[in-house]
Amino acid sequence: MINKLQSNSSPNNTHKKKKMKALRFSLFIFIFSLYFICDFPGIFSHDEDMTIKTMEEFSGYPIHEPNYPNSLSSLSVNSETLQKQIDELATFSDSPAPSVTRILYSEKDVLARSYIKDLMELSGLSVIEDAVGNIFGRWNGYERELSPVLTGSHVDAIPYSGKYDGVVGVLGAIEAINVLKRSGFKPKRSLEVIMFTSEEPTRFGISCLGSRLLAGSVELAELLKKTVDSQNISFSDAAKSAGYINAKGDLSEVFLKKGSHSAFIELHIEQGPILEKEGTSIGVVTAIAAPASIKVTFEGNGGHAGAALMPERNDAGLAAAELALAVEKHVLDSGSIDTVGTVGILKLHPGAINSIPSMAHLEIDTRDIDESRRNLVIEKIHQSALVIAKKRKVILSEFEIVNQDPPALSDESITKATELACQELNLTHKKMISRAYHDSLFMARVSPMGMIFIPCYKGYSHKPEEFSSVEDIANGVKVLALTLAKLSLS
Repeated sequence: MINKLQSNSSPNNTHKKKKMKALRFSLFIFIFSLYFICDFPGIFSHDEDMTIKTMEEFSGYPIHEPNYPNSLSSLSVNSETLQKQIDELATFSDSPAPSVTRILYSEKDVLARSYIKDLMELSGLSVIEDAVGNIFGRWNGYERELSPVLTGSHVDAIPYSGKYDGVVGVLGAIEAINVLKRSGFKPKRSLEVIMFTSEEPTRFGISCLGSRLLAGSVELAELLKKTVDSQNISFSDAAKSAGYINAKGDLSEVFLKKGSHSAFIELHIEQGPILEKEGTSIGVVTAIAAPASIKVTFEGNGGHAGAALMPERNDAGLAAAELALAVEKHVLDSGSIDTVGTVGILKLHPGAINSIPSMAHLEIDTRDIDESRRNLVIEKIHQSALVIAKKRKVILSEFEIVNQDPPALSDESITKATELACQELNLTHKKMISRAYHDSLFMARVSPMGMIFIPCYKGYSHKPEEFSSVEDIANGVKVLALTLAKLSLS
């Protein structure tokens, strides 16, 4: 019909042709107006994105086309506000500034949780919490049936630590959403921000508690039913005191189904010196080394430090010291810089200067991105413990591998998206591994995973001197925002 009108030059057909043009122009103005109005939250319901999608399909006009990542050329991070939020969150602490202490389900932890939820809501995110306090804030995409993209980290802090570990990944994620909203971007897949519960093992001795449960750890769900802290307060009672009454029930309701999210990406300070030393803006994490934790106890006879003769002694303390040196030897013998081992706890009983230790307890952390190499080191440590006990005539009463988590590899599609984001933002970057482990290690069991590192001062972390500049944080937020945009549209 349109072809016939175009080929006929009669005055009547010319009039019809003008009417068709006017109709098309009116339709375009209507769609444009609808899109403009929908950009203001609160005027329409959450069905506005579906309306836009329907109008796109009806009209053939690609309303969302101008918001593809390549068009996000000017990403504006509100660095001043973000730094103020980091500083304000640091005030929720059980130790004086500049240190931060924020223990799971403590009063300060509850205040920090409320602060994060308020910021999520101010950013227009729909907020929900699960039974153990993992907090989710969602920005609905215009194709809600697609699995969402998830980003976030934690805000709990070990005693006398700093204010950037984990926090940059939560507050930075909220700001990344704000950045995309200010740019006019409309997500295809929904974008979610998460604050994980208890990444640090300070209260119940369990690291990454929230993400382990999200990853479906049946063993942990059962263990928490009988877990108590140093004050003999049960996990369920502690959770109840923080407002999570459902934590007394079946924790399997926290589990996420594999594939529930299309991607997970975490922004984090490096906690190492490499990026700062090299003057590189961004680290693109390719793998996360996984830890194994070992508890070892030697028992001897003890005795008086002056009266017991040296040839007659069964010194549990010296057995422990010898094993500590053996840990160092076996790690170095692995031949890889990625293999590390630490004796982080050494307790002697009775702990008196004039008493030979009758018992020595060690706790050992060893980790690697190569699981078999790490496990070989563990076996060598065990053999050394047996040999030392026999030689020193003490009893090896405990050798327990508490956890032996597998390492995790970042997903190639996520690392590529992150590298592209760095290139488009003209930021230097390098591929690197994470020797510290994070909630990302366990989220890799739920969905494809990736991490973004930013430099931190001298690599300091878990101490008050921990610091990242506002410029480095802003760069990380920009890369995160652009990566989220790419993943949302995939």
